[in-house]
Amino acid sequence: MSQAFEIRNMTRSEVDELVAWAAGEGWNPGLHDAKLFWATDPEAFIAAELDGELIGGGAITSYNGEFGFMGFFIVRPEFRGRGFGNTLWHARRQRLLDRLRPGASIGMDGVFDMQSYYAKGGFVFSHRNMRFRAEITEHPATSSDDDKYVVPLVNVPFDHLLDYDRNCFPAPRPNFLKGWITQPDALALGYLRDGQLNGYGVVRRCGEGCKIGPLFANDTAVADALYARLAGFAVGGPLFLDAPENNPAAMAFVAKREMVEVFGCARMYLGPFPDVAHGRIFGVTTFELG
Repeated sequence: MSQAFEIRNMTRSEVDELVAWAAGEGWNPGLHDAKLFWATDPEAFIAAELDGELIGGGAITSYNGEFGFMGFFIVRPEFRGRGFGNTLWHARRQRLLDRLRPGASIGMDGVFDMQSYYAKGGFVFSHRNMRFRAEITEHPATSSDDDKYVVPLVNVPFDHLLDYDRNCFPAPRPNFLKGWITQPDALALGYLRDGQLNGYGVVRRCGEGCKIGPLFANDTAVADALYARLAGFAVGGPLFLDAPENNPAAMAFVAKREMVEVFGCARMYLGPFPDVAHGRIFGVTTFELG
């Protein structure tokens, strides 16, 4: 490798470039992902530079030192197979370990054909997260009994949202959620019954269609009610949902909706597997930040 190869923190404008690369790879990022991801953890974005040129990058997001997530790992095609990606990946792994408390877990969603590579770095397979697609041509039918409990998420006390989210995600993430649920070109809804939050979901516009993420719900009825309203936001185009295979209810949910599998990742962990309510996770938030 060139002596001018350097690994360093990214600038804000370089994150825009990384997101553009992701779009070119077919990852279909959200319209405002770069801004939101940067606001969550500006120190997370790591660049690979060769002779002053950005050739790769990735995110190593720390959630208050309690949980880490590696994502957004891209090396430009013309620089692949030359060892740069391997050096960048291991440097990111070590930098993230240094940012976390001892014993904290790190998660990642890796493409299937890289699973053995990540295993050599200590990551252990947990389950598959599968991307499903639906063509939304009209507003889905809703149940009048359940629909009355679906409310704008901003009407839910934020501490209630944090408590609910913590059951489904390995660490508190208030900074991320504040931006995520109020982002432009999106709709965030909660299922509020008798003063209790029973689930919530966010749908955002992407380069192609829309994505729902997350979709967390106590049961299928709650997920159905939220999905019907969220899917209405995507009328006229495709809608994507990244559902975890280790929740049978989520798999039954996408089958009932006749969604088509189009992509998938292996969820892997370095360290202990997080203790979360897998049965409530009908759709993960993102493949990039967890």
